[in-house]
Amino acid sequence: MGAAYFYHLTARPLEATLPMLLGKARQAGWRVCVRGVNPRRMDQLDAALWAVEADPFLAHGLAGGAYDADQPILLTTAPDMPNRAECLMTVEGADVNTDEVTALQRVCVLFDGNDAAALDKARAQWRTLTKAGCTAQYWSEESGRWQKKAES
Repeated sequence: MGAAYFYHLTARPLEATLPMLLGKARQAGWRVCVRGVNPRRMDQLDAALWAVEADPFLAHGLAGGAYDADQPILLTTAPDMPNRAECLMTVEGADVNTDEVTALQRVCVLFDGNDAAALDKARAQWRTLTKAGCTAQYWSEESGRWQKKAES
């Protein structure tokens, strides 16, 4: 059974936090699916990831290509994960369900702490997942570094 980790972004934007988390997931040996809600925003994240100077390099692709199943990191707006991901990262309010948390090694919910609607959505997701018995952790960077603030 996996766990859901909630990341409350307040000090750094998604473009700075996502590569760090993707690097950690890849170091764990996990294939990753990044699920968003807006195709244009996923295009922006794709471009941002290509510009990151990470070691190791964050090889990735946008869903809809001939090689989706081969991508170690796949960016998508669809509910399916054709790259056989072990880790799902949701951004900008993308949905996640209890079956995914249970089946995967890790689910990461990244949300903008400066957006009231994003906070409400993340809180609702936390309540739904923990009520269903999923293990969850809440991480905040409000102090300037990531700290675990809650666990269920």
